[in-house]
Formats: sequence, C-alpha cells, structure tokens
Amino acid sequence: KMQISSRFTIATHMLIIIALEGKKTKVTSDFLAASVGVNPVIIRKTLSQLKNAELISVARGTGGTKIIKDLNEITLLDVYQAVECLGKTGQLFSFHENPNPSCPIGSNIHAVLDQKLLDIQEAMENQLRQTSLAQVVADAEARIAK
Repeated sequence: KMQISSRFTIATHMLIIIALEGKKTKVTSDFLAASVGVNPVIIRKTLSQLKNAELISVARGTGGTKIIKDLNEITLLDVYQAVECLGKTGQLFSFHENPNPSCPIGSNIHAVLDQKLLDIQEAMENQLRQTSLAQVVADAEARIAK
C-alpha cells in the first residue's frame, strides 16, 4: 500500500529515546532498534541522517549518541526534513506519472489538484514547525510516569 514514509516517526521515536535514556545509559543502535522495532540497519541510516542535519552526535564504536541542540530549538519539521521524507522533489504528494491527456479529467487533473496539494503540504509543515522536540519528549515522559 502507498503511504507517507515511516522514516519520520522512526526518527522521532529515536530522538525521544536518546533524550530520555541518554542521560542514564549509552544509547546504541541496537538499543534503539529494540525499542523502535526495526532492523538496526534502518536505525543506523536514520542516525546518519540526523547527524548530517546536525541534530545529534554519534560516537564511533559503542560510544552511543547524543542530541547536540537544545530540544526547544528542534522542531518536528527539522526532524521531518532531516530524514528526507519528501525525497528529491521536496513534495509531499507525488503525482501519478501518466494521466491521460486525451481524457477531460486526465488533462485537467494537475490544474485541479496542484495548488490544493501544495496548500495541504504547507499546512502540514506549519503544524510540524509549531511542535518542538522538547514538547514531545515532555509528553512521552509524562505518559511513562503514569
């Protein structure tokens, strides 16, 4: 099935673990993989993307990983952009390749949808921009404490 990539939620999950567990233990890719429930290869790729975005540092070997920016200064949009959920186009919605130009709907589908889709993407990005990693970490901490 087609859906928006899970890379964003995986990365956010990882950052919450690093923020909460990193204080008391070394957070390694195996540790992260166990909590997130995905292959360590995916974890390492995501760590590498978060490192390239200068959100975390990763010590070589089993040194573990740390968030190197203030949690209040990292937005969910930063995380989303770091893991390249949008791919090369930078667009949330990819268009099906070959709408039939001789069909009245096929020939007009771009005119009908393009701006609407861009508006939806912009609204989503604004929502992501308004939420800091500090907020989701605090929420996770509060739920764990219950």
